[in-house]
Amino acid sequence: MLDLRLLRFFIAIYEEKNITAAAARCHVSQPSLSAGLRQLEESLGDSLFIRGKKGVEAKDPAHYLYPHAVKLVEEARRLPTLFRQKATRARLNMAIMPDLSRRRLAGLLRRVQGVLPELDLTLSDYGTPADCRLTLDALRREDEIFLPLWEEEYVLCVPRGHPLAGRARIELAELQHHDFIECPPCEAHQQTIGLLACDRLTLNLVAKAESKGLVMALVLAGVGISFLPDGLVEDEAGLCTLPVSGPRMFRRIGLCYPTHQTLNPALRALIPELAGQGAS
Repeated sequence: MLDLRLLRFFIAIYEEKNITAAAARCHVSQPSLSAGLRQLEESLGDSLFIRGKKGVEAKDPAHYLYPHAVKLVEEARRLPTLFRQKATRARLNMAIMPDLSRRRLAGLLRRVQGVLPELDLTLSDYGTPADCRLTLDALRREDEIFLPLWEEEYVLCVPRGHPLAGRARIELAELQHHDFIECPPCEAHQQTIGLLACDRLTLNLVAKAESKGLVMALVLAGVGISFLPDGLVEDEAGLCTLPVSGPRMFRRIGLCYPTHQTLNPALRALIPELAGQGAS
């Protein structure tokens, strides 16, 4: 590993073209500077200067080394400042619920960056401890406040080529004739099953999945049809989405943060800016 002190000696000699002037610039004796130069040349396995009566002349290896040496010395000089700046930057850890609209999530992150451009932001898995959670209002805990950000409509999703793919709208009762994929944690699915049960109708449940992304994979594979949030499927070319007659089915996404616990300073600054504005 090269000694930065030796690189500073080299830079001074290269720029001053004189050992005596370089030694004065580095506040060391001439013998110490010469010894440092020899040590650097031994480390590199090559000589760097031609010594003459009026000074030194840089050789090709010196010309090659100079820009790298300047960069290394400058980076080393700036390192303490960078660490001090990083230590004072605001930090925020946000746990993100899976299967959200990528476009709307990106819009939220752009807004966060606009409010806090120097923020050190960490996006964590949904189940890990964090300063706040991006999740559904239905999943708010008793000790949390929910700040709504956007809503996503549930739409019936069918693979392209499915008999329903060309329909402009479908009645809820028609679903009983088609294979259906259930997502047990999904309120829209439970609402659909309940509404059909009121008319003594049932769905032909052929598969279950524990996440919206897995449901979408099953629909794309042609296993059956299902309800999915419009934000999740907005860029999926393999699916057709259909409105269904009946009560509105949607989910509301927002930030959950502690009610009584002292808030993260960055989160405290962010909340007023996000309140009532949503994610673009």
